[in-house]
Amino acid sequence: MPRNVVFVAPFPAETTLRFVRAAKKLDDVRLLGVVHTPPSGDDAHLFDDLVRVTDPLSGQDVLDGVEVLRRRHGQPYRIAGILEALMVQIAEARARFDVPGTKPDVAELFRDKARMKVALREAGLPVARHRLIGSERDAHEFAEQVGFPMILKPPAGMGAKATFRVSSRDALLRAIAGMRVSSHSPVLAEEMLTGREFSFETVTTGGVPRVSSFSEYLPGCLEVLENAWIQWACVLPREVDGAPYDAARAMGEKAVRALGLDSGFTHMEWFERSDGSLAIGEIAQRPPGANITRMTGLAHDIDAYRAWARAVIDDELDAPWERKYAVGCAYVRGMGHGRIASVSGVHETYEAVGKWVAEAKLPTIGAPKSDGYEGDGYVIVRHESTEMVRRLVTKIVETMKVHYVA
Repeated sequence: MPRNVVFVAPFPAETTLRFVRAAKKLDDVRLLGVVHTPPSGDDAHLFDDLVRVTDPLSGQDVLDGVEVLRRRHGQPYRIAGILEALMVQIAEARARFDVPGTKPDVAELFRDKARMKVALREAGLPVARHRLIGSERDAHEFAEQVGFPMILKPPAGMGAKATFRVSSRDALLRAIAGMRVSSHSPVLAEEMLTGREFSFETVTTGGVPRVSSFSEYLPGCLEVLENAWIQWACVLPREVDGAPYDAARAMGEKAVRALGLDSGFTHMEWFERSDGSLAIGEIAQRPPGANITRMTGLAHDIDAYRAWARAVIDDELDAPWERKYAVGCAYVRGMGHGRIASVSGVHETYEAVGKWVAEAKLPTIGAPKSDGYEGDGYVIVRHESTEMVRRLVTKIVETMKVHYVA
């Protein structure tokens, strides 16, 4: 008897479909979709059945979609998805249909960054000081506590969307006025963490982090967001023992336990400050973006998408994780706005790094400039040497340039 696995996948983005394909390949799975736009082409028959919904971010639409599939095929075995904006709605569907997996209270704790930081601090973990700002008085009081610069972000933001720094009291007051902040619609203010910025990922099953991985952002996320022309990189070093990784691993695993995750991937951003101390930025109960899932698989020579599917559907760790390679990804962006007119340095880049390229996506001529931090294209490289990978991604970002026309 096949297991009914409902995958909430609103749009057929390649980043989402990689996880859907992995779920499809598991044994004894009938894959059912709740979608807004179905996959097409080679993926047109990826789902054994699907329901289209009008508003894929609506909790009610998700519940209605699952109910239709339940009537057609019987009780769901698991309900899954990878988008952070849907984690709470998916958890609510699990609760409604009595399906194992992360429940709403845990999903809310991961999604609400203010509550998350309170829970982490209560567990004795280092996090940025923060406050929900609902008035000018709140803003003045928090500024007195932490000074400037500080960070403003939505309480339930994702992927650093709508996150920015303010460097003075006047800028803070202008920002909260422009955002129409109120007690009913607050903004999350945080002290600004500085230093080397990393991520920490886990595969967790049965409430226990089983394996983990690290990456480093070059430069940090906020600098990339504030400077849309910066071509940046992410490196997964081969060596992840010793300082600062041992302490960060203990910190990250304690964070996962403190927030109560059952099974799945986690993605935590953290900092090593100039004095050597560590601090957590935030943590999400989803796979990482920016190609980090793909790079994690390349670093360990495994299928990381399958590892996610095994964790959330089978509640099992898929494979032994041995760090065999260093991996890096250079994100291709450029100065200016408009549509992509040309990409220079492609031949020179290929001549220099082509031997070690594991995957690449070149910018599409004529496409509008991406508004995301991942840019218009990317190049992923792999090598046994971390230092070599650092040199390779540096060569890519220094050589390949995107040019735009208004």
